[in-house]
Amino acid sequence: MQILINIGIVLITIALMEALSWAMHKYLFHGPLWFIHKTHHQQRHGLFELNDLFSIGFAALALWLMWAGHITLDYRFWIGTGISIYGTIYFIFHDWFIHNRFKAFKSNNRYLSGIRRAHKIHHKSTEKNPSEEFGLLVVGKKWFKG
Repeated sequence: MQILINIGIVLITIALMEALSWAMHKYLFHGPLWFIHKTHHQQRHGLFELNDLFSIGFAALALWLMWAGHITLDYRFWIGTGISIYGTIYFIFHDWFIHNRFKAFKSNNRYLSGIRRAHKIHHKSTEKNPSEEFGLLVVGKKWFKG
């Protein structure tokens, strides 16, 4: 039974990370933290950008939680694991597939194409506003048509 609870914690954490990431992206990154996030909306001159600080912060939180709960494998460990899995999904989808930070795979999959279209619309503006589509894995239905 405990394994099902742990899997549930991981899955709920992944879902909550998508919701939290959406809210942070819309209200903080395109708000008071724009001075950091704007580097992601500009042409990159190297492997890293200032915006990567956000990923480092989430990774540090995940590692701390996993360390804090590693002896008894309590809920903190599984929350940290969920954050880490979301971070891996983020890296694969966002940095690798969408932005081609590393030469990526190509796909005609309807879901992946919709995610890519929505993200490209998000980057259409290099300014703080206007902007739309702040999610990574969940975006509006209109991007999946065609």
